[in-house]
Amino acid sequence: MTAISRRTFSLLVGGLAAVATLGTLPALAAEDLSKVVLRVGDQTGATRAKLEAAGLLKDVPYQIEWSVYPAAVNLHEALKADAVDIGQAADSPTVSAIAGGSKIKVVANFSNGGLGSSLIVPADSPIKSIQDLKGKTISPTTRGSVAHYLTLGVLKKAGLTTSDVKLAFLTPADASAAFQSGSIDAWGTWGIYLARSVGTLKATVLIDGPGINTGNFVLSATDSALADPGKAAAIADFSDRIERGYKWSLENKGAFIDFYAGFTKQDKALVQNIYPIEAAYKRTPIDDTFVASLQNVFDTWKEAGVLTGSLDLRDYVYRGLPIN
Repeated sequence: MTAISRRTFSLLVGGLAAVATLGTLPALAAEDLSKVVLRVGDQTGATRAKLEAAGLLKDVPYQIEWSVYPAAVNLHEALKADAVDIGQAADSPTVSAIAGGSKIKVVANFSNGGLGSSLIVPADSPIKSIQDLKGKTISPTTRGSVAHYLTLGVLKKAGLTTSDVKLAFLTPADASAAFQSGSIDAWGTWGIYLARSVGTLKATVLIDGPGINTGNFVLSATDSALADPGKAAAIADFSDRIERGYKWSLENKGAFIDFYAGFTKQDKALVQNIYPIEAAYKRTPIDDTFVASLQNVFDTWKEAGVLTGSLDLRDYVYRGLPIN
């Protein structure tokens, strides 16, 4: 059991009755975690690769079954289908998934203040400001994604509406191809796709996420996984490993740059510029302030006509996981 921090372990085996909107977490007896299989959905494989680079998967007391997805929409489809137990994605696609009927709870959050998603244009683009987007074709990548949320915010900031532009919703791979071929004028993207476009294609960042996006990167778990004491214990431990992964990045800049340059197949000089996005992530409490932020995301989607109806996000957060 050395893999679980002393504080986390004592809370788990002590049978903490953690109250969450799901209900009261069943008292957790000392589970034999070696028999637990935690099914983790991983966008682009980045989480597993980083945790391995940081040495944080060497002593896991339970089994992890990894599944890789190209974008948040695919990850959330897997969560909705109960094909995975947990997965991490930005808050905007998570709220979209919840509105779509996904039976999940947000169990942990990590924020960098909005860094990591950008609206980019080709290196030789005549678009020099967000006002120049009028009449242009923009791919926000997938509908309901963090890049879609950013695109809506950028248009509002420029005094434009979706009627002033053409939005082309595409998968990350198709958006990348369209961007390279010139069939779209601007692309809202993130993560590895952003890194490769700036590094390989010399794309220009028109605007970044801070001030528009929250930068919240939430870990969601299915209701069925949280109802299982063994999986609930594993989820608490895995959340702690994600947090330690971000701390590793912050404290080991050179090692992170070496890892990410290899993972993205980009020059270290480019990764050096991207590093602050990763280093800024901090775990934040799942509290009323966080819930209000989620609610604002829903209200923004609703105002834009992406979502309809009403949704109380207090019902979709889980406050039971300890934070070290």
